[in-house]
Amino acid sequence: LLLGLRHASDPDHLAAVTTLIASEEPEAVRKATFMGLSWGLGHGTTLVLLGLPLALLGRYLPEGIQQAAEVAIGVIIVVLALRLLVRWRRGFFHAHHHTHEGGEAHRHLHSHAKGPVHEHAHSAALRTPLSAYGVGLVHGVGGSGGLTLLLLSTIPSPSEAVVALLVFAAGTAASMALLSTVFGLAIAAGPVARNFERVAPVLGTLAGAFGVWYALGALGVVGYPF
Repeated sequence: LLLGLRHASDPDHLAAVTTLIASEEPEAVRKATFMGLSWGLGHGTTLVLLGLPLALLGRYLPEGIQQAAEVAIGVIIVVLALRLLVRWRRGFFHAHHHTHEGGEAHRHLHSHAKGPVHEHAHSAALRTPLSAYGVGLVHGVGGSGGLTLLLLSTIPSPSEAVVALLVFAAGTAASMALLSTVFGLAIAAGPVARNFERVAPVLGTLAGAFGVWYALGALGVVGYPF
C-alpha cells in the first residue's frame, strides 16, 4: 500500500497529470481530482489485466513491450506539453477581473485570440477524465513489468502476489487523486493562479523536455535513473 501511495509521485506520472490539469481552467479543482483518479484507475486497469496473469503464471512482461510502452509515455508527455504551449500561444490563459451585464466582478481564464472583442464562454470544453484514463492505461503497461518482477521476486505465493497487486493499484489511484487535488488547488489559488499566463509556458517547456528525455531514456540513448 505504501509503495502504491509513493508510486504516484514518480516524475513521469506527475509530468503527465500536472500537464493535463494545467490544460484545464485552473479553478476546476474538482475536475483535477477526477482527472487524477481517472489516471489512477486507468493505471490500475492495465496493472490488473497484465499483472494478474503474469503473477499467477510466474511470467514476466516481454522487455520489448515494456520498452515500447515507456517510449509511448514519453511521447504522450510531449504531446500534452505541446498542447499546453499551443493553448498558451493562442491566449487561452489570459485572465483579469471583469463583469458580465452589471454582475459581480470576478476573475477567470479566457481567450482573446479571436480578436479585440471580449467574447468567451464559461462552459468551454475541457479535457475529460476519459483522456486521463487513457494516459493511465499506457502508464500501467510501462509499470507492469517492474511491478511483476518485484512481486515474483519477493512474494512466492501467487495468491498473495495477486492481493499485493490489487492493493498497490488501489494505493496508486488514491494517491494520484490526492496529488491532483493538491496541484489543482495550487493552480487555482495564490501566486500561480495570478501569474498562470507566465507559468504555463515554463511548465509546458519543462514537461516537453522531460518527455523527450524520458523517451530517449527508455531507448537507452541517455541516462535513465528510474
